[in-house]
Amino acid sequence: MVSLKNIQTEIDAGFLYGILAKNEEDENVASVFRQMSEIEHGHALAFMAKNELHLSQLPGPSARAKILNTIGKVFGYDYILGVLLDTEKSISSSVSNARNKNRSASSISDTAHVAILKNILDNNPKIAGSTLTRFEKRHRSVGGNALRAAVLGGNDGLVSNFSLVMGIAGAAIGQKEILLTGLAGLLAGALSMALGEWISVKSSQELSENQMQLEMDELETNPGGEEKEIALIYQAKGIPQQQALKMARDIMSSKDETMAILIKEELGINVEDLKGSAMEAAVTSFLLFSVGAIIPVSPYFFLSGTQAILTSTVVSAFGLFLIGAAITLFTGKSVWYSGFRQVLFGLAAAAVTFGIGRLIGVSVAG
Repeated sequence: MVSLKNIQTEIDAGFLYGILAKNEEDENVASVFRQMSEIEHGHALAFMAKNELHLSQLPGPSARAKILNTIGKVFGYDYILGVLLDTEKSISSSVSNARNKNRSASSISDTAHVAILKNILDNNPKIAGSTLTRFEKRHRSVGGNALRAAVLGGNDGLVSNFSLVMGIAGAAIGQKEILLTGLAGLLAGALSMALGEWISVKSSQELSENQMQLEMDELETNPGGEEKEIALIYQAKGIPQQQALKMARDIMSSKDETMAILIKEELGINVEDLKGSAMEAAVTSFLLFSVGAIIPVSPYFFLSGTQAILTSTVVSAFGLFLIGAAITLFTGKSVWYSGFRQVLFGLAAAAVTFGIGRLIGVSVAG
C-alpha cells in the first residue's frame, strides 16, 4: 500500500511545477514545467487508484507547498525549483533505502523524476543553449542553497550564542557582564563566519583563475597538445576517434571556443560561478549569524537575574522551533517533529554550558 504522504508529495510537486510554469518567461521552459506538473499529478492519481481511494479524497496542496509559493513570490521562483529537485533526490534515496531494507528489486522509476526533467530539456530543440545554461545554473544555485544557508546561518548564531550566554549566566555573573559577553560573542562569531566565507569564496575564485591562466598559457605554447586533449575528451564521451579528431580541429579554429571547451570539460570550471562577490558572501554570512545570535541576548537589554534567564530560554526555544520548522521546507518532514527536535538539541547544548558555568562559578566563589 502506498503511503498517503507519498500522494501528498506528488500533489505538492505537481502544484509547484504548475506555479513555475505560470511564472516562467521562456515559453519552451514553461512547457517543460507543465509536462512535469502533469507527470506528478498522474503519479498522484495512480497512487490513489492503488490505495482504492475515490478522487473526491484527492488532497489539495499542503501548507508547505503554499509557503514555498509565497517564498517564490517574495524571493523569486528559482528557490522553488531548487527545493523540488532536492525533494525528488531525497525521495529517490528513501525509496532506494526501503528497497534495500526489504530486499526488493530496484526500479528505473525510483530515480526517474530529475532524469525525466533533464531529458525533456535536453531533447527539446526549441530550447536555446543560453536557456539550458540558465536552467543548469538554477540547479546548482537554488533551493538550495541561498535559503538553506540563511536558515543554517541563523541556527549557528542562535545555538552558539545561546550556549555562551547560558554558560555565563550559570556562573551567576551580573546582567551587564552577560550582556557584554553576549554581544562580544555575537560580534566575534559573525566576524569569524564572514571572514571564513570571504576566504572560501576568494580562494576558490583565485584557484580557478590560476588554472584558467595556466590552460591559456598551454594553449599558446602547445596548441597541438591541447587539440589532442580536446579529442580525448570527446572520445571519453563515446565519440569515435576520427570524428573526435575532426571536432577538435574545428574547435581549434576559434581560440575563444577552444578555451571555453577546455575550461568546462578539462578543468570542470563553470565561469558563471566565478562572478560571485566574496564581499557580498561575507556580509550576508555576517548578517545571518547576527540575526540568530541576537535572540538569546535581547532579554538582557531589559531584564536581569532569573527572569532574564527564563525569558532568554523561551525566546531562544521559539527561535529554534522556527528554524526547525523552516528546515522542513527542504526535507518535507513533519514541522512539529523537526521543530521540537531543534529545540531539544539547542536546549541540551545550553543546559550543558549552564551546568559547566554553574560549577565554575561555585568553584571560583568557594
